[in-house]
Amino acid sequence: MLSKALTINRRLFWAACLWLASPVAFCQNNTLTLQAFLQQVREQHPVSRQAFLLQDQARAAMLAARGGFDPKLYGSLERKSFDGKNYFNFGEGGLKMPSWFGLEGKIGYNYARGTFLNPENQLPADGQAVLGFSLSLLQGLLIDDRRANLFQARILQNTNEATRQAIQNELMLEAAKSYWNWSLAQAWLRVYEDALVIASTRLEGIRESWRQGDKPAIDTLEALIQVQDRTLQLNDARLLLRNSRLELQNFRWNNDAPVMPDTTLLPEAPGAGMFETDLLNAAADELAERHPLIRQYDFKLQELDVERRLKAEQLKPRLDLEYNLLGRGPDLTPDQNGNFTGLFRENYKLGVQFGFPLLLRKERGSLQLADLKILDARYERSHKQLEIKNKIVVYQNEIRTLRQQLQTAVEMRDNYARLLAGENEKFAIGESSLFLVNSRENKLIEANLKLLKLQAEIAKSAASLRWAAGLPD
Repeated sequence: MLSKALTINRRLFWAACLWLASPVAFCQNNTLTLQAFLQQVREQHPVSRQAFLLQDQARAAMLAARGGFDPKLYGSLERKSFDGKNYFNFGEGGLKMPSWFGLEGKIGYNYARGTFLNPENQLPADGQAVLGFSLSLLQGLLIDDRRANLFQARILQNTNEATRQAIQNELMLEAAKSYWNWSLAQAWLRVYEDALVIASTRLEGIRESWRQGDKPAIDTLEALIQVQDRTLQLNDARLLLRNSRLELQNFRWNNDAPVMPDTTLLPEAPGAGMFETDLLNAAADELAERHPLIRQYDFKLQELDVERRLKAEQLKPRLDLEYNLLGRGPDLTPDQNGNFTGLFRENYKLGVQFGFPLLLRKERGSLQLADLKILDARYERSHKQLEIKNKIVVYQNEIRTLRQQLQTAVEMRDNYARLLAGENEKFAIGESSLFLVNSRENKLIEANLKLLKLQAEIAKSAASLRWAAGLPD
């Protein structure tokens, strides 16, 4: 019986060494991979879908800005009748067509009737066709409100796209961290579950040896305490796993509804896809320059530049020209012979308007404010770019250090496994104590847990590096 008990204990201890020294692997039949999880977050999460609304907003703003160049129908009617007399009837209607460079075309038709018409308002009996244009010759020639709105709407499309990427970038980071927390909790639970099985089996073996008179009763107490301790650790691991699953559920949505928790799903092991060599060796300056937040500042500077151009345009004098060719009824030929040689000699209405503030205090103040806004945005951009660059370097250094620590942790785990194997051999032949075996086993468990934690930390640092580099997709 003694030989049988020794054989059982030896097999048990060797099984413990082999399992505790091996990496944790999960069943692949029901595994939710990181890529599948992030894809689901990217497509279904409310924050991600909300970010895509920014593109719709930009398209709506562009539509509104283009509306400033839409043709416009106009019309008016005015009539006065008093004491049985028709004083006057005025009517006007037509089409105005805005265009680029401050030019606006006009085609219309006017008529006037009445007993008490002002001679200036007298028109041919058939009314009068009008064909004309208005043009800003100084202020408003290069840029005006309509063109500025269109320029800024185009810039807004790029700005909102960069903003969308920045929002998704932040969301992907938080989701990836939650995923690796779940993976680590699942791995720790597996370690504690199997450690409890080993401790419980050992307890039965020690009890059998005690019944045969080979082991003292105190060893059974030692083995029982180890089972109790492992039970407490397992309960803590289960709580950690439940909480990590709840944290993960914050990111799992489908058709605008949260996905119900699924306890049968398993994550990838903490060591899967730990780092990206391309990003690890990339230049931080180049990555920071392409970051969505930096691109936001670039587009903001472009928008402020358009605003500055508009303010600078207001320093020019206002000189507007308007010319209208007047017809005889629907006939617009200015010459009685039916040709256009008299275009500026008869049958026309010409107007010139001029205006210029003498001190330009409002205009100069507005331009100074625009310059200050640009300077402020440049300072912010420089500061943010340095911040992002340093974060990239921090995570690159962190990953390199963690990789070095990982190699050391693997070696430590293997060495603890060798110590436990030797202690088990000595215990099996009666040259060691259960206390020393438990101590070696606990150290091996701690080393395995530290190794798993390092693997998860590298994975989270890799996600942080993608975030710092602005790569949400």
